[in-house]
Order: sequence, then C-alpha cells, then structure tokens
Amino acid sequence: NPSRTSTLPARRAITPIMQPQRQLSSAQTEHGQGHQFKTLAVSTPKPFVFHVELHRPSKFNAINRQMWLEIQECIDGLATNPDCRAIVLSASGKHFTAGIDLNDMMNMGQQLAGTDDVARKGVILERTIRLYQDSISSLERCPKPVITAVHKACIGAGVDLITASDIRYCTEDAFFQVKEVEIGMAADVGTLQRLPKAVGSQSLARELCFTGRRFEAAEAHSSGLVSRVFPDKEALVSGALALAENIAAKSPIAVQATKENMTYSLEHTNQQGLDQIRLLNKLYLQSEDFAQAVAAQLTKDEKPVFAKL
Repeated sequence: NPSRTSTLPARRAITPIMQPQRQLSSAQTEHGQGHQFKTLAVSTPKPFVFHVELHRPSKFNAINRQMWLEIQECIDGLATNPDCRAIVLSASGKHFTAGIDLNDMMNMGQQLAGTDDVARKGVILERTIRLYQDSISSLERCPKPVITAVHKACIGAGVDLITASDIRYCTEDAFFQVKEVEIGMAADVGTLQRLPKAVGSQSLARELCFTGRRFEAAEAHSSGLVSRVFPDKEALVSGALALAENIAAKSPIAVQATKENMTYSLEHTNQQGLDQIRLLNKLYLQSEDFAQAVAAQLTKDEKPVFAKL
C-alpha cells in the first residue's frame, strides 16, 4: 500500500539543434562527469532540457535513503550544468511515488535501539530529518525551473517533493495525500511550510494535513496545487517536456533571475522583493541576452539564440 513516512563558458551563440534522446542512467549530470544513479533515470529529450525520473517502479518509487541522496545529488549537479535550463521530474511505473520507504524507517528504528541515551537518539533523528529536508529543498534552491509531472499516487514525501517544485502538472487519475498523521507523526520535510502557499488557502491546507484525506486531480487543479491536468501519463510527460522546451529557449539569465526573485519574494515583503530584483537587474540588464532579445522583438527576426550560462 502506498504510504509516506511511505549542473561562463565562452560567450558564443549555441544553436539548439534537436538531438535524439540520450539516456543518462549513467547520468552525466554535472559538466559531463559520469555518475551511476541507482534510483533515478536521467535523459535529455529536448535541447537544454533534462528529464529526471524516479526509478524504483517495483517499489512504487518509494523513497529510500539512496533516493533521498540521489535526488539532491542530481538536482545540485543540474543546478550548475550549463547544458541544463529546465528540468522535468516524473516517475516510472504505476505510481508517481508511494512516499517514504517504510523499510528505511524500520532500519532507523533498529539504529535508535542501539543506544539508550535520549540525546544520542535525537542526534540520529536530527541528521536523518535534515538529510530528507535538504534533498527536497534542492528543487527550490535549484536556479533552473523544475516541473513535476504526477501520475496516479503522490503520497506523503511525494507531496513534499512536488510542493518544492516550480510548476506542477498531473493526470486525471492522479491523487494526493498528506499521510503523515495517519502514522502518528507531523510532516517534517516541507509540506507544512509549502502546501499552504501552493494552494493559497490555510483552511484547505490544514484540513488536508490534519486529516490525511486523499484528494483527487480535480480538487488539486481547482485549488491551484497543479496548473494543468492531462488525460494520461503519455500526454502529461509530453506536455511537461513541451513546457520545459519553451522555457529552455528563453534567456537563461532572465529565467533564473525570475525564479530567484519569485522564490525570495515568498518569504519577504513586496518592497524587499522589489529591492532584490533591482539589485539583480542593475547587473543583468547589461547582459547580451537582454540586447539580443529586444533586437529580435523590434526587428521581428527569428528567435534569439542565447549562450550557455
């Protein structure tokens, strides 16, 4: 049963030639350096677009310690990879994710049993929770937009994961559940902080978190948790990749500055957000990207091609 708690070179134009999808399960996610992921499958189906899939289909993509570590390693690598401008995060198999791998929790219980000292038990738990939090927050920290594409079950840690992303799409048969209360704990990896902002309603967010009830794609869409709903997984992934390709064709300086300021403004006043974007743009408005984009708009020329960042 699914349950939670179940990457500046030389400044030259790079022509975005369409290339065949490259599977990078031996994922070259950081400046071409190869790395073997055990729980993720990574590919580049579009120019400057990376597709990351949760890849433990036989376990309904339950997130074990290995996956926690690999999500952060992968996203942190893509954050500084000049060949990446947008990321699509989806999942293989029947469900998006069943949440945290309960076998990991059993293993942690055995580790806690190895000491009688409450303080030492607390250190073990604090380090584990911080690992999980840092993994999820890597999506929010990443300067590249992250689009999550959810099909079927998105439970517990899955909600933590998608609420840290920038854009969320799902299938008509997707469902969501903040399941932590059902196993006697409070969610501690980001849902309680990010879900209320994602849906824009403290009342709804608290209802979902207090009750652990399942909510379907229609409610997720009407509440703003997801912005588009697709009839099936194939259409979902195709739509998410098309959006990522559109974003990746824009100036990487403009897109990344936009994400940085929108993320910053979530936790700051309007004036603080305005102050920050003013500081950013006094530098970024001197970029060749700005000059090229304006010239293209004025002359109605072909879309500008931007240098790697």
